[in-house]
Amino acid sequence: MEPALSVITDKTLTYQQKVAGLARVGEATVHPLAISKEIQAYRDAGVICDLNEGPAPYRPRYVVPDFRKFMAQGSTFLAVPPPKDIWEATAALLILYRHVPSITTFPVYLGDIDNLLQPFVSSEAEARKAINLFLLQIDRTINDSFCHADIGPEETTAGRLILDMSREQKNAVPNLSLKLDPERTSEDFLLKACETALEVAKPSFANHPLFSQEFKALGFDDYAIASCYNGLPVGGGSCTLVRMNLARLAPLARNLDQLLSELLPDAVQKQLEYMDERVRFLVQESNFFESSFLVEEGLIHQDRFTGMFGIVGLAELVNHFSAPGRFGHSDAADALGLDIIDRINRLVANHHNPLLKAAGGRYLLHAQVGIDSDRGVSPGCRIPIGEEPELSEHILRSAPFHRYFPSGIGDVFAFEPTVKNNPAHLADIVRGAMKSGLRYFSAYAADAEVVRITGYLVKRCEIERLNQGKASLQDTSALGRNAVNNLGVLDRRLRS
Repeated sequence: MEPALSVITDKTLTYQQKVAGLARVGEATVHPLAISKEIQAYRDAGVICDLNEGPAPYRPRYVVPDFRKFMAQGSTFLAVPPPKDIWEATAALLILYRHVPSITTFPVYLGDIDNLLQPFVSSEAEARKAINLFLLQIDRTINDSFCHADIGPEETTAGRLILDMSREQKNAVPNLSLKLDPERTSEDFLLKACETALEVAKPSFANHPLFSQEFKALGFDDYAIASCYNGLPVGGGSCTLVRMNLARLAPLARNLDQLLSELLPDAVQKQLEYMDERVRFLVQESNFFESSFLVEEGLIHQDRFTGMFGIVGLAELVNHFSAPGRFGHSDAADALGLDIIDRINRLVANHHNPLLKAAGGRYLLHAQVGIDSDRGVSPGCRIPIGEEPELSEHILRSAPFHRYFPSGIGDVFAFEPTVKNNPAHLADIVRGAMKSGLRYFSAYAADAEVVRITGYLVKRCEIERLNQGKASLQDTSALGRNAVNNLGVLDRRLRS
């Protein structure tokens, strides 16, 4: 069947999902990028993957507006004045969200929503109603759980209400992170966040001191957690995310020495060249930065956009060469994994793209969470599902990898439902994980209706709708169903 007709006749897609699908079909009819035979060979082998960005990038993959500036100045293009109360504030944000592009067609970043709304909280009862409707409309109209909001590090009335409403509504959208700082985040706020996470798989916990220090070193005064768990500069974003599937690289290597000395450096170089070409077309030919009102009004700046060099399947590559030791269990296997990541990091750091000003024109490493069609490929640098060690060992073995990935890496832990009776236990674990160097920590109880798939959230009932041949409101439900079948995400080791 023709691709367009296949989309049109799919009864599991909503009207909006069909429109987006047909747009992707149309984009796929043009091929303006110059791709060498060597790069294409790696793409054909499944080693280099552009994660469905399309053959003609016409918008950055991730756009991270400066919402604080928007709240202060409003928008001339949208004819939205600066808000003066909680109702105008939530309405203004919802209007802007509708006009922020990304790879998903929906915004991947909603701002530090507690800090954006807190100045307008005069009555807690009124704020509760406004924030309840605000979050409800986000879930019903931004139908993609790669949409991400941040709260913290300080406790605010708005922040508490956001957690309360998230727990009551039990919706998958928006994804949510708490910027956790041991010096600034109150114990009560952390406990409330842990209670909420166990019920609805959000918020996750971002190591705020680590992110802040690294992004300041890169020349940025603020950062956002967007999409899955992507660390990106506020007022900018990422032009592209291309990943290297290390699991698919393994069978191409004759031996470990040839992998490290020849194959890996060549594959990294070819991925960098492919990313450069994608950036070139976006910056020089698409006219995105010349035509977007977000640029004109100073809500985003081209010199604050970077690119993300993703990796996936480290465990499978290591296990291919480290028998009998297994990644996440053997010191020798973990050391090989760190050596591979360190080599990639040095190669990427030595590459410079003159069209990018952010981070000195250097791409940022990203531990990519996988895609729904992956089989036998573990996300990023994660220990494979079904092979997880005891919790404290798991954290200590994972933490050394996190320092390499300023644009995102994380680990996900499923807990016995009984842990909901003692959220302080989870709080202790989260604090210990951050102290050990973990960048990003996600948790949920095994009986939660909302499940963290890899970096995004899906409701079990929406997966069941798809299994019955019915359409689902969120387009990520289909990704979640496939990940359940292909990656075994519901089979994570349960922690107590």
